[in-house]
Amino acid sequence: MNPWMHYLVWPLVKFLVAFIIVQGIVAAMNWVERRLLGFVQARLGPNRVGPKGLLQIIADPVKFLLKEDIVPANAETIAYFLGPILPLIPTFLVYCLIPFGPPPTFVAARVNVAVLLVLALTSTGVYGIILGGWASNNKYSLMGGLRSAAQMVSYEVPFGLSIVGVLMLSGSLDLVKIVNYQADHIWNLFPQLIAAFIFFVAMTAETNRTPFDLPEADSELVGGYHTEYSAMKFAFFMLAEYSAMLVNCCLMTLLFLGGWTLAIGGYGLTTQTLQHMGIPGGMLGVLIFIVKVMTFMLVYIWFRATFPRFRFDQLMDLGWKWMIPLALANIVVTGVVVLLGQSLNFQGEVVLSIAGAAIVGYTLYNLRPRAKVVHASRVSEV
Repeated sequence: MNPWMHYLVWPLVKFLVAFIIVQGIVAAMNWVERRLLGFVQARLGPNRVGPKGLLQIIADPVKFLLKEDIVPANAETIAYFLGPILPLIPTFLVYCLIPFGPPPTFVAARVNVAVLLVLALTSTGVYGIILGGWASNNKYSLMGGLRSAAQMVSYEVPFGLSIVGVLMLSGSLDLVKIVNYQADHIWNLFPQLIAAFIFFVAMTAETNRTPFDLPEADSELVGGYHTEYSAMKFAFFMLAEYSAMLVNCCLMTLLFLGGWTLAIGGYGLTTQTLQHMGIPGGMLGVLIFIVKVMTFMLVYIWFRATFPRFRFDQLMDLGWKWMIPLALANIVVTGVVVLLGQSLNFQGEVVLSIAGAAIVGYTLYNLRPRAKVVHASRVSEV
């Protein structure tokens, strides 16, 4: 194949196809979220534009395009306009690195340090929020930007540390090799249960979603960092948030849930099995991947409909006093088990999976409903 086709044109085509599909999913998730929240809260949700409100995903962009674009008189103009754009760029670039199905067809750009690049790119999204909050020249926006800086920087640490155990087991930073390792052994969710929990909590905080939506807390900060933004600039912030949610769900699926495979110990739908099936196998792998990702997207919505917002001190305590020490302890235990497994010739994944199951069992036992005991000196006091 021509080098230009192999290294530029074909990857660009694959990225554009994936990008269009991803933005279609983002638009659809906006409708799904509003509809499900309406169902949970005993109301209808969007139902006026099209059947069941389905055309709302078209009406919203049209509304944003036609709305008046208001710029505060005292805003720092250049920084104000850069704010909504900066979170979008790294989020879109990450889609080049995420494999959506069996390689090579469903990988736009495969690199051997994909995990490192994804962490580097996603960590830059906070700058747009900070810049937008500061440039608006509004005290509520500034407080939202400061909260976002503290929150996202704090949870970036456990977010990255939770992945280290996965890298120790798989021995690679290549997302495709991590998926293949899980298909040949066991999904990392089981030997890295603690890490999966930390990653999931941290990714929720990274995207400013409920119950960690402190940077845009309506009851305190009006809208936080995006208070002074209107029309398409506000839409860009929302687009970046949903795109980041999708990126994190893709990472959760790839790192802990076997990606596009449905196999354990080499039995089932492995990457090789799907590749031998040709185009139908590739499409089946993509379908498996999308189902897993959409499951976590629905969990985001479930959280928003269920949990109250944390206090800011509780948010920071959770990150620094619990998540980070827990992630460091997980790294130490994983390292010890892996080294002992290599020295004594036993499967470290099995030991870690048993330990994870014991932790879950102990947690569920402590969360069991208990009969309320009332102590009274006389029966009449009861």
